[in-house]
Amino acid sequence: MKINDLTIEQLEKAASMLKAISHPVRIAILNHLENGKKSTVTEIHEALGIEQSAASHHLGILRNNDILVAKRDGKNTYYFYKHDRLNVLIDCISKCACEKV
Repeated sequence: MKINDLTIEQLEKAASMLKAISHPVRIAILNHLENGKKSTVTEIHEALGIEQSAASHHLGILRNNDILVAKRDGKNTYYFYKHDRLNVLIDCISKCACEKV
């Protein structure tokens, strides 16, 4: 079955990605990683002022839902967007959330 040229599987994956993003800490992580930025867990937890274990937990959720990629470089693992197009979504969410009604 297709809906607007998308299969049910594609729609389910999109819904899973949106669910994974829909947490304040994860939105903050994605804001931090905007525009091609790459950061380690340590850089992320320090920048956001959260526990390192919390940062690791949320990064794992974002990785498991194909939102972020992790690449090891020596002792460090860097996290970054898997899809550059996510910048548009995160920017839109941030702008809409800050709009005054």
